[in-house]
This record gives sequence, C-alpha cells and structure tokens, in this order.
Amino acid sequence: MQEKNEYVLSKQLLRSSASIGANITEGQYAQSGPDFHTKMSIAKKEAAESLYWIRLLMSSGLVPKERIADLHDDCEELVKMLVSICKPPYNRNFGTF
Repeated sequence: MQEKNEYVLSKQLLRSSASIGANITEGQYAQSGPDFHTKMSIAKKEAAESLYWIRLLMSSGLVPKERIADLHDDCEELVKMLVSICKPPYNRNFGTF
C-alpha cells in the first residue's frame, strides 16, 4: 500500500512539475503580453501544486525529508520568481527574462 501511495504522489508531482517548464517555454514565445501572462500564471499555479505534492511527500514519511529538502527549497524559490513575473505590468517586455 505504501508503494502505491508513493507512486500516486510521485506521479502527481511529475505531472505538475513537467507542466511548469512547458508553460514557461510557451510563454517565451507568446504572441502578446496577455498570452505571456496567461502562460506564466499557469506555470505559477503548477509550481504551487508541485510544492504541495513535495510537502505532502515530506510530511507523509514516504520519502525522507533530507532526500527532497533541496527540491522543496528550489520549488519554493521558483514559486516566488513566478509570482514576481506575474505582477503587472506583465506585458512591458513579454517573453524576455
């Protein structure tokens, strides 16, 4: 049962984290400021979801905290960066980082 729970949580984490990169990449080729903002907002939501799954894995004891502590910290930083990117005026220099 524990392996199945770990698999389900890991699968959710993989799905949400893969979506972050996909949306950031799409945002780099946005056709407009609002399009860029939409893609970055989706990436921000997916990063927040990934952080949730990481925290759940940590608190469940399925994965040792030490094993994913760096991943947690990196994801937290990514959420902060995406929150900053999504603040207006988002269309001034869309597609550039």
